[in-house]
Amino acid sequence: MSRLLPLLAGCAWCAASTLHAQQAAATTTATNAPPKTTPWDISAAAGLTLTSGNSKTVLGTLSLRADKKWDAGKNELGLGADAVYGENNSVKSAEQEHGFGQYNRLLSDRAFAYARVEGLHDAIADIDFRLSIGPGAGYYLLKSTNCLLRVEAGPGYVYEEDSKGSDKSYMSLRLAERYEQKISAVAKIWEAVEILPQIDKFGNYIVTAEAGVETAMSKQFSLMAFVQDWFHSEPAAGRLKNDLKLVTALKYKF
Repeated sequence: MSRLLPLLAGCAWCAASTLHAQQAAATTTATNAPPKTTPWDISAAAGLTLTSGNSKTVLGTLSLRADKKWDAGKNELGLGADAVYGENNSVKSAEQEHGFGQYNRLLSDRAFAYARVEGLHDAIADIDFRLSIGPGAGYYLLKSTNCLLRVEAGPGYVYEEDSKGSDKSYMSLRLAERYEQKISAVAKIWEAVEILPQIDKFGNYIVTAEAGVETAMSKQFSLMAFVQDWFHSEPAAGRLKNDLKLVTALKYKF
């Protein structure tokens, strides 16, 4: 877990440093100059579920996301971090931290090359630390104001360590897709799937999937509801292969 925190902190530091530099530059701009919009699209979302009575449960979620495009959209950078903690009758039922960073360089209007790094800590699944990195290529099958569909593929490297200090590493493939669709002026849906099979042992693979809906309540606030599914074909000893979460959250856009 401690090794994942620098990755999450780095994502936050990168976004904060850029915002600070932009604010400093803005103070030197003449007052009659047109205002400049920030190149970052930054948002935070938080959710909390509580029950009492025969069953006392708590589940809290927090996520941060920062995206940036520059050079006429030829460069794309996405940073994200999220955490989940839960208890069931005072027994810990969820403890997960996750972070990622991905840089895309567009080679044409739709084709791009990417580099990605991702880290995960999941105490319940006995994953003390998992790191996956790798380059790849992608293509926007659909790319418009209201609809987006992209696919990605490339080689990768996975390193994983459990709470007992046992570790394993292997080369993998990465196959991923993401779809977004605006269904009205204030609502959108999305889904995403990522598959990481071990190159020399396809029976060992990791699948992450997500699907959700978001509805805007104002210019800055929106409500989100989504389901996340994490599947590992060869989990740690005594652990289940599948973890499923249904999350509702309030999102704030900076």
